[in-house]
Amino acid sequence: MTESLVLYQQDGGMVTLTLNRPETLNAMNEAMMAEFERLVRALEADTAVRVVVLTGAGRGFSSGGDQKRDRETEGQEVFYDGDLGGNLIARLNRCVLGLQRLPKPVIGCINGVAAGAGCNLALATDLRIASEAARFGEVFTRIGLVPDAGGTYFLPRLVGAAKAMELMLLAELIDAQEALRLGLVNWVVPAAQLQAETQKLAERLAAGPTLAYGLLKTGIYQSLDLSLEEVLQMEARHQAIAAGSQDRVEGVAAFREKRPPRFIGH
Repeated sequence: MTESLVLYQQDGGMVTLTLNRPETLNAMNEAMMAEFERLVRALEADTAVRVVVLTGAGRGFSSGGDQKRDRETEGQEVFYDGDLGGNLIARLNRCVLGLQRLPKPVIGCINGVAAGAGCNLALATDLRIASEAARFGEVFTRIGLVPDAGGTYFLPRLVGAAKAMELMLLAELIDAQEALRLGLVNWVVPAAQLQAETQKLAERLAAGPTLAYGLLKTGIYQSLDLSLEEVLQMEARHQAIAAGSQDRVEGVAAFREKRPPRFIGH
Protein backbone atom coordinates (compact mmCIF):
# COMPACT_ATOMS: atom_id res chain seq x y z
CA MET A 1 0.00 0.00 0.00
CA THR A 2 1.39 3.40 -1.00
CA GLU A 3 1.97 5.76 1.91
CA SER A 4 -0.04 8.98 1.84
CA LEU A 5 1.58 12.09 0.41
CA VAL A 6 0.34 13.99 3.47
CA LEU A 7 0.49 12.11 6.75
CA TYR A 8 -2.29 12.74 9.29
CA GLN A 9 -1.67 12.13 12.99
CA GLN A 10 -4.11 13.04 15.76
CA ASP A 11 -3.31 13.22 19.46
CA GLY A 12 -6.30 14.48 21.41
CA GLY A 13 -7.12 17.95 20.13
CA MET A 14 -3.87 18.20 18.16
CA VAL A 15 -3.44 17.16 14.54
CA THR A 16 -0.12 17.04 12.71
CA LEU A 17 -0.05 17.18 8.91
CA THR A 18 3.26 16.09 7.42
CA LEU A 19 4.15 16.74 3.80
CA ASN A 20 5.50 13.36 2.75
CA ARG A 21 7.72 13.33 -0.32
CA PRO A 22 11.06 13.31 1.52
CA GLU A 23 13.00 12.09 -1.52
CA THR A 24 12.20 15.45 -3.20
CA LEU A 25 12.45 17.58 -0.03
CA ASN A 26 8.66 17.49 -0.11
CA ALA A 27 8.31 19.20 -3.47
CA MET A 28 4.66 19.86 -4.25
CA ASN A 29 2.74 18.09 -6.99
CA GLU A 30 -0.97 17.88 -7.75
CA ALA A 31 -1.55 14.69 -5.80
CA MET A 32 0.09 16.07 -2.64
CA MET A 33 -1.82 19.34 -2.77
CA ALA A 34 -5.10 17.54 -3.48
CA GLU A 35 -4.60 15.42 -0.35
CA PHE A 36 -3.55 18.46 1.66
CA GLU A 37 -6.64 20.36 0.53
CA ARG A 38 -8.91 17.43 1.39
CA LEU A 39 -7.50 17.25 4.91
CA VAL A 40 -7.72 21.01 5.50
CA ARG A 41 -11.36 20.99 4.42
CA ALA A 42 -12.06 18.14 6.83
CA LEU A 43 -10.26 19.91 9.68
CA GLU A 44 -12.42 23.00 9.29
CA ALA A 45 -15.51 20.99 10.20
CA ASP A 46 -13.89 18.86 12.93
CA THR A 47 -14.62 20.60 16.22
CA ALA A 48 -12.60 18.01 18.15
CA VAL A 49 -9.42 19.39 16.58
CA ARG A 50 -8.20 22.51 18.38
CA VAL A 51 -4.73 23.07 16.91
CA VAL A 52 -2.97 21.98 13.71
CA VAL A 53 0.76 21.48 13.16
CA LEU A 54 2.18 21.54 9.64
CA THR A 55 5.64 20.07 9.00
CA GLY A 56 7.66 18.10 6.46
CA ALA A 57 9.07 14.58 6.42
CA GLY A 58 12.81 14.02 6.28
CA ARG A 59 15.31 16.85 5.91
CA GLY A 60 13.04 19.52 4.47
CA PHE A 61 9.79 21.36 5.05
CA SER A 62 9.14 21.87 1.33
CA SER A 63 11.38 22.79 -1.60
CA GLY A 64 8.40 24.31 -3.43
CA GLY A 65 6.68 23.24 -6.61
CA ASP A 66 7.95 20.04 -8.22
CA GLN A 67 9.73 21.24 -11.35
CA LYS A 68 9.78 17.70 -12.74
CA ARG A 69 6.02 17.18 -12.67
CA ASP A 70 4.15 16.35 -15.88
CA ARG A 71 2.60 19.60 -17.08
CA GLU A 72 0.97 17.90 -20.08
CA THR A 73 -1.67 16.24 -17.90
CA GLU A 74 -1.74 18.78 -15.08
CA GLY A 75 -5.21 19.85 -13.96
CA GLN A 76 -7.05 16.91 -15.52
CA GLU A 77 -7.28 14.49 -12.60
CA VAL A 78 -9.87 14.25 -9.81
CA PHE A 79 -8.39 12.85 -6.59
CA TYR A 80 -11.36 12.62 -4.17
CA ASP A 81 -15.12 13.12 -3.96
CA GLY A 82 -15.86 16.83 -4.10
CA ASP A 83 -12.43 17.66 -5.54
CA LEU A 84 -12.60 21.10 -7.20
CA GLY A 85 -9.80 20.16 -9.58
CA GLY A 86 -7.34 22.54 -11.18
CA ASN A 87 -3.61 22.68 -11.69
CA LEU A 88 -0.98 22.80 -8.95
CA ILE A 89 -1.22 26.56 -8.41
CA ALA A 90 -5.02 26.48 -8.16
CA ARG A 91 -4.82 23.70 -5.57
CA LEU A 92 -2.04 25.41 -3.67
CA ASN A 93 -4.00 28.67 -3.58
CA ARG A 94 -6.98 26.90 -2.05
CA CYS A 95 -4.71 25.27 0.54
CA VAL A 96 -3.25 28.64 1.55
CA LEU A 97 -6.72 30.16 1.85
CA GLY A 98 -7.86 27.12 3.79
CA LEU A 99 -5.08 27.51 6.36
CA GLN A 100 -5.86 31.20 6.81
CA ARG A 101 -9.59 30.56 7.21
CA LEU A 102 -9.23 27.58 9.52
CA PRO A 103 -10.89 28.68 12.80
CA LYS A 104 -8.12 27.27 14.97
CA PRO A 105 -4.39 27.97 15.32
CA VAL A 106 -1.97 26.50 12.79
CA ILE A 107 1.67 26.03 13.79
CA GLY A 108 4.37 25.77 11.15
CA CYS A 109 7.06 23.37 12.36
CA ILE A 110 9.87 24.23 9.95
CA ASN A 111 12.31 21.35 10.08
CA GLY A 112 14.50 22.16 7.07
CA VAL A 113 14.51 24.05 3.80
CA ALA A 114 11.37 26.06 2.98
CA ALA A 115 11.89 27.43 -0.49
CA GLY A 116 9.69 28.99 -3.15
CA ALA A 117 6.07 28.00 -2.64
CA GLY A 118 7.26 25.94 0.34
CA CYS A 119 8.44 29.15 2.01
CA ASN A 120 5.11 30.82 1.34
CA LEU A 121 3.14 27.83 2.62
CA ALA A 122 5.13 28.17 5.84
CA LEU A 123 4.27 31.88 5.98
CA ALA A 124 0.56 30.98 5.70
CA THR A 125 0.66 29.34 9.14
CA ASP A 126 -0.18 31.42 12.20
CA LEU A 127 2.87 30.72 14.35
CA ARG A 128 6.21 29.37 13.12
CA ILE A 129 8.84 27.48 15.07
CA ALA A 130 11.99 26.63 13.14
CA SER A 131 14.90 24.29 13.58
CA GLU A 132 18.35 25.83 13.50
CA ALA A 133 18.79 23.78 10.31
CA ALA A 134 15.90 25.54 8.55
CA ARG A 135 16.51 27.72 5.51
CA PHE A 136 14.07 30.10 3.83
CA GLY A 137 14.10 31.49 0.33
CA GLU A 138 11.89 33.22 -2.24
CA VAL A 139 13.85 31.53 -5.01
CA PHE A 140 11.37 31.93 -7.89
CA THR A 141 13.47 34.29 -10.01
CA ARG A 142 16.31 31.75 -10.09
CA ILE A 143 14.22 29.86 -12.65
CA GLY A 144 12.51 32.84 -14.26
CA LEU A 145 9.28 32.68 -12.24
CA VAL A 146 7.45 35.07 -9.93
CA PRO A 147 6.37 34.38 -6.35
CA ASP A 148 3.09 32.54 -5.83
CA ALA A 149 1.19 30.88 -2.96
CA GLY A 150 0.65 34.29 -1.38
CA GLY A 151 4.28 35.33 -1.18
CA THR A 152 3.67 38.90 -2.33
CA TYR A 153 0.90 39.14 0.27
CA PHE A 154 2.63 37.62 3.28
CA LEU A 155 6.22 38.75 2.93
CA PRO A 156 5.76 42.56 2.70
CA ARG A 157 3.40 42.43 5.66
CA LEU A 158 5.99 40.59 7.73
CA VAL A 159 9.20 42.35 6.74
CA GLY A 160 8.15 45.52 4.89
CA ALA A 161 8.09 46.23 1.17
CA ALA A 162 11.77 47.10 0.77
CA LYS A 163 13.08 43.94 2.46
CA ALA A 164 10.51 41.80 0.65
CA MET A 165 11.72 43.26 -2.64
CA GLU A 166 15.31 42.39 -1.73
CA LEU A 167 14.51 38.83 -0.71
CA MET A 168 12.45 38.20 -3.83
CA LEU A 169 14.71 39.92 -6.39
CA LEU A 170 17.96 38.41 -5.11
CA ALA A 171 16.37 35.00 -4.41
CA GLU A 172 18.91 34.08 -1.74
CA LEU A 173 18.37 31.54 1.02
CA ILE A 174 18.53 32.90 4.56
CA ASP A 175 19.19 30.87 7.69
CA ALA A 176 16.86 30.40 10.63
CA GLN A 177 18.44 33.08 12.80
CA GLU A 178 18.08 35.69 10.04
CA ALA A 179 14.48 34.58 9.55
CA LEU A 180 13.93 35.13 13.27
CA ARG A 181 15.53 38.57 13.14
CA LEU A 182 13.30 39.57 10.22
CA GLY A 183 10.15 38.24 11.84
CA LEU A 184 9.50 35.35 9.45
CA VAL A 185 9.47 32.91 12.36
CA ASN A 186 8.54 33.26 16.01
CA TRP A 187 11.10 30.89 17.53
CA VAL A 188 14.29 29.05 16.54
CA VAL A 189 15.34 25.95 18.48
CA PRO A 190 18.02 23.27 18.11
CA ALA A 191 17.02 20.59 15.63
CA ALA A 192 16.93 17.93 18.35
CA GLN A 193 14.40 19.96 20.34
CA LEU A 194 12.07 20.98 17.49
CA GLN A 195 9.50 18.23 17.94
CA ALA A 196 9.36 18.59 21.72
CA GLU A 197 9.05 22.39 21.59
CA THR A 198 6.38 22.18 18.91
CA GLN A 199 4.47 19.64 20.99
CA LYS A 200 4.65 21.91 24.02
CA LEU A 201 3.31 24.86 22.06
CA ALA A 202 0.56 22.76 20.45
CA GLU A 203 -0.56 21.39 23.82
CA ARG A 204 -0.81 24.90 25.22
CA LEU A 205 -2.95 26.08 22.31
CA ALA A 206 -5.09 22.92 22.32
CA ALA A 207 -6.01 23.65 25.94
CA GLY A 208 -7.01 27.21 25.14
CA PRO A 209 -10.33 28.88 24.18
CA THR A 210 -10.55 27.65 20.58
CA LEU A 211 -13.56 29.76 19.64
CA ALA A 212 -11.81 32.92 20.83
CA TYR A 213 -8.63 31.87 19.03
CA GLY A 214 -10.54 31.45 15.78
CA LEU A 215 -12.21 34.86 16.10
CA LEU A 216 -8.88 36.45 17.03
CA LYS A 217 -7.21 34.87 14.00
CA THR A 218 -9.94 36.05 11.65
CA GLY A 219 -9.75 39.52 13.15
CA ILE A 220 -6.01 39.87 12.65
CA TYR A 221 -6.03 38.74 9.03
CA GLN A 222 -9.11 40.76 8.05
CA SER A 223 -7.86 43.88 9.81
CA LEU A 224 -4.96 44.10 7.36
CA ASP A 225 -7.38 45.27 4.67
CA LEU A 226 -9.94 47.23 6.73
CA SER A 227 -10.27 50.78 8.02
CA LEU A 228 -10.14 51.49 11.76
CA GLU A 229 -13.92 51.98 11.84
CA GLU A 230 -14.46 48.64 10.13
CA VAL A 231 -12.06 46.91 12.52
CA LEU A 232 -13.86 48.35 15.56
CA GLN A 233 -17.17 47.07 14.22
CA MET A 234 -15.69 43.64 13.52
CA GLU A 235 -14.17 43.45 17.00
CA ALA A 236 -17.53 44.27 18.56
CA ARG A 237 -19.20 41.47 16.58
CA HIS A 238 -16.51 38.99 17.54
CA GLN A 239 -16.59 40.04 21.18
CA ALA A 240 -20.35 39.44 21.33
CA ILE A 241 -19.84 35.91 20.03
CA ALA A 242 -17.00 35.18 22.45
CA ALA A 243 -18.95 36.64 25.37
CA GLY A 244 -21.71 34.12 24.79
CA SER A 245 -19.41 31.10 24.81
CA GLN A 246 -19.04 28.44 27.47
CA ASP A 247 -15.32 29.18 27.57
CA ARG A 248 -16.10 32.77 28.62
CA VAL A 249 -18.18 31.42 31.54
CA GLU A 250 -15.36 29.06 32.51
CA GLY A 251 -12.72 31.79 32.17
CA VAL A 252 -14.58 34.10 34.54
CA ALA A 253 -15.22 31.27 37.01
CA ALA A 254 -11.57 30.25 36.98
CA PHE A 255 -10.48 33.85 37.52
CA ARG A 256 -12.79 34.24 40.51
CA GLU A 257 -11.76 30.90 41.99
CA LYS A 258 -8.06 31.59 41.37
CA ARG A 259 -7.48 28.37 39.40
CA PRO A 260 -6.38 27.53 35.84
CA PRO A 261 -9.31 27.54 33.39
CA ARG A 262 -10.54 24.29 31.84
CA PHE A 263 -11.60 25.46 28.39
CA ILE A 264 -13.62 23.13 26.18
CA GLY A 265 -13.15 25.05 22.93
CA HIS A 266 -16.62 26.55 22.45
